[in-house]
Amino acid sequence: MTDKEKNDLFYVCSLIEYIARRTKNKRGVVVAALGREGIEKQLYDAEVNHCLSFEQVSDEIIERYKIPKGDFDTIRGCKYAIPSYTDIGKLYSIMIEDCAEAGNEIEFQTDIYYQNPSYLECSYEAGYLLD
Repeated sequence: MTDKEKNDLFYVCSLIEYIARRTKNKRGVVVAALGREGIEKQLYDAEVNHCLSFEQVSDEIIERYKIPKGDFDTIRGCKYAIPSYTDIGKLYSIMIEDCAEAGNEIEFQTDIYYQNPSYLECSYEAGYLLD
């Protein structure tokens, strides 16, 4: 994976997290709404979209893909510091990069977006996706 591809992947993962928080949906709902073609389009457009605000890009995506408002709120009521959407985006992008470098086929409908945070944290600390 080239540095440009890694940067685009990080951007799209961060964008998915941003949209999920904004629409109060689980990340898997956003990924499913975009589908493979939508995610591939966002990866293709990432270099240009970097120049725009996350708010503007997310508004366009929410409207285009008809992402509904949900009721999943990961922010309200938390008793600890919330990682930023870019921190979470970086975590997802690193995990996807690691899978790709290990020779695993990456499907954007992967269950990584459905996993609980403690699994993600342990996988991140281990440096690979745990079984």
